[in-house]
Order: sequence, then C-alpha cells, then structure tokens
Amino acid sequence: MQHEFFNSIVHEWYDLLYRFALSLCQNPDDALDLTQSAFFKLSSKGHTLRDRSKTKSWLFSVVHREFIDQYRKRRRYPSTTLELVPEPASDSKEQPGSQIDAADVITILGQMDEKFRAPLTLFYLEYFSYKEISEVLDIPIGTVMSRLRRGKDHLRKRFEKGLSHNTAPIPFAQVASNE
Repeated sequence: MQHEFFNSIVHEWYDLLYRFALSLCQNPDDALDLTQSAFFKLSSKGHTLRDRSKTKSWLFSVVHREFIDQYRKRRRYPSTTLELVPEPASDSKEQPGSQIDAADVITILGQMDEKFRAPLTLFYLEYFSYKEISEVLDIPIGTVMSRLRRGKDHLRKRFEKGLSHNTAPIPFAQVASNE
C-alpha cells in the first residue's frame, strides 16, 4: 500500500473510526485497540482493496466485525471486575426530556443492544447513508431502516421516562461532510 495513501486515510478517518468504536464498546482503551486493529489490517491487507473509494466502509466493517468477535469471546469467557457503584439519582422537578444532552444519548446508546446501537451511531453520529450502514454491518437496507426505527423508539421511551444527570450538556461534534 502506498505510504501517502495510507497516511491520508488515517488522517481523514481516524477520529470518526475511533468514535464509532467507542460507541460500540464504551471503553476508550478497547476503542483504541479496535481502531488500531482496523488500520493495521488496512496496512497489511489494503492492497487487496479493488475500489479505494470503499476504504471508509471497509474500515468501519473491520471495526464492527472485530467488536462482534470480542463480544462473543467475552460472553464465552467472562471476566469479573469491580465496578463503581453509580451515585443515586437526584430529585429533579424538570419535565422528562427537557434537558437532553449528548452525554445522556451516549449513556443510553451504551445500554442498548449492539444491533440497534451500531446503526444509530453510524447514522446519527457518523452521518452514514442507509447503503453505507448496510455495507458496514453486512445487513440488508430494510433491516437497517427497521433497526433505526426500533432504536429511535427505544431512545424516545427512555427520554420520556426522564434522566437525571449532574453534567453540563456536551454538544455533538458537527461534521460538514464525510464524502
């Protein structure tokens, strides 16, 4: 693979790929591993790509497949860790959904089943089209649309129940265009 091409791909897609990996695994260290694994595979197998315009979809597919493999491995061989006990919810008199911020969405996405989390993340945070999501997740476009709808319904229900949070709103990064 050409050194200049590889560097341009890393420069262009690293942040988005890392953000996608983080949304899947909810752990910064694991997200870094997934991202670096994808770029390692690109450096070693990128020469087999027939159409370089598909590099973005290929990278996101690699991250998704790696995440699925790790998830399956963890289910098969679970490990025990000590986790921090969450602070009790504060009494809030605000209307449910009146204070929705990025941190709330990320928290709820992290609690969702991966089959809904991945399409929602790719569509709303990474600005992928239905077709691109279909290619990355290797599922039909109809399934993408169905999972997006069901995932949005789940998010809506969670926000209607209301969230208590002690953080300031964190805005989503605005991306002009991925293409």
